Amino acid sequence: MGELPPQVQNMVAQMQQVQQQLQAVIAQRMQVEAMLKETEEALEEVKKAPDDAPVFKVAGSILVRASKEEVIKELEEKKETYEVRINTLKRQEERLKDRLAEIQKKLQSMLSPQAG
Repeated sequence: MGELPPQVQNMVAQMQQVQQQLQAVIAQRMQVEAMLKETEEALEEVKKAPDDAPVFKVAGSILVRASKEEVIKELEEKKETYEVRINTLKRQEERLKDRLAEIQKKLQSMLSPQAG
């Protein structure tokens, strides 16, 4: 079998690049989903705490006392931010999957006449 035509080589390179991008987006989404789960668990624990219980939050490398309401508000904002980020990453993931399918289809059509 001879060398692949430059156009096919280019398409294969594009496919590999899209696959790498897709893997990176999936990894990012999984990381943000883990942070969301952690935030939801923290929010649940803070909400369960009595109103007069001491609540602390991280500020840099130290813990600082804060009001329960303040911590709940911050955790809810963080949760919302993570949810928006996850939705954005899911849309990006879908676009990359579509692009990958499109490239694979083009690649198959480019290679099929040579198979015979």
